[in-house]
Amino acid sequence: MPFVDSGVDTALHIMAAVVLIGTIAAAGYGFWRIHELPIQKAHTKEHHQIGLITALTWIGFVWHWVWVIAVFIAFVDGEQALRRIRDIWKGNDEESTGSYQHEKHTQESSSDSVVADHNDKEAEYA
Repeated sequence: MPFVDSGVDTALHIMAAVVLIGTIAAAGYGFWRIHELPIQKAHTKEHHQIGLITALTWIGFVWHWVWVIAVFIAFVDGEQALRRIRDIWKGNDEESTGSYQHEKHTQESSSDSVVADHNDKEAEYA
């Protein structure tokens, strides 16, 4: 058998051990980075529930379904989602709100032109 009971055999065993330990360490580090993702997102958004997200993330190491809740809370803007649900419930979708804003802007611009015409006529008489 080649390499048996030689220095090369020992070197190959050491190299295999280093690769095995490095692979396990890299997998652990990657798991840690993914697991800390909700906390990092909460810090960047300056989330109001950062304590809750941190606690859920730590509990998520034991019960992984809790980590999913932490991800949901960190990535979903609750206030905006509730406003959108309220608008859908009341029937005020964005299209009708957008057309209302357009009509309001058109009315304001036409009233501004009437006022400008009136001011021009007053200056003409003076």
